[in-house]
Amino acid sequence: MKIEIITTGGTIDKIYFDAKSSYEIGEPQIGTVLAEANLTIDYQVRSLLRKDSLDMTAEDRLLIRAAVENSPASRIVITHGTDTMIDTALSLAGVVGKTVVLTGAMQPARFRYTDAIYNVASALTAVQLLPEGIWVAMNGQIFDPAKARKNREQNRFESI
Repeated sequence: MKIEIITTGGTIDKIYFDAKSSYEIGEPQIGTVLAEANLTIDYQVRSLLRKDSLDMTAEDRLLIRAAVENSPASRIVITHGTDTMIDTALSLAGVVGKTVVLTGAMQPARFRYTDAIYNVASALTAVQLLPEGIWVAMNGQIFDPAKARKNREQNRFESI
């Protein structure tokens, strides 16, 4: 079973520019995360976007949907910024024949202390076990995006 991993940017791929004292979206970090994990699963990575999720547009979400619908893989993980991850997950409603799991990170994958590795691992496990549908893997849980939200005050995802 080949898993396609589609990267769209977000905090998981952010890098810090000390001279600018700012963060910008860099190269997708998923390859590094997976190489260090010693995985034995069959996967391929496709970089689709490099955007902060707050900058994503309706057209970007249509592009993501088309990528999912046109993928030969039936199991897909999407790395995404956390601020609008639920919006993108909801925009994928109605996709048939696919198990899609969105995940991201509250801290960049390049940081020593990051939730990126755990969230990616959770998403990769979930995409192999869950039934067809659209899901979100964050904070050690799997969420139905129609019944979840990001709690910005507590910096976590939760069921509603």
